[in-house]
Amino acid sequence: MALTVLILLAGLMGAAGIVLAAAGAHAATQAGLQSAAYILLFHAAAVLGGTALAQQDVLWRPLMLAVLIGWIIGAALFSGDVALRAFAGHRLFAFAAPAGGSILIVAWLGVAVAGAVALFQSPAP
Repeated sequence: MALTVLILLAGLMGAAGIVLAAAGAHAATQAGLQSAAYILLFHAAAVLGGTALAQQDVLWRPLMLAVLIGWIIGAALFSGDVALRAFAGHRLFAFAAPAGGSILIVAWLGVAVAGAVALFQSPAP
């Protein structure tokens, strides 16, 4: 069930990324909308791939669930803050974009840790 919810959220992230990319292409001042769109689009694909890895037990599922949630929260904070600033003229909250970016970095490091754990736990050929 949790993985299905993550797939749903990845679809919403992808759609929002396309909307922001289109808005950025037509806005007089892009105000970072392209960056927000790319973050959402890239991480929507990452969530789908990470979900598949978790479902197939390629990587340790509890850590991958934390990574997937981190990607969603981080991308939402970063992109939401940038988009809100562009469309409404104010921030989501102070340091929302940097917090989102930091969460994304930590989540990617979580993937590296999950890969290292899988590497050392796999049987030697």
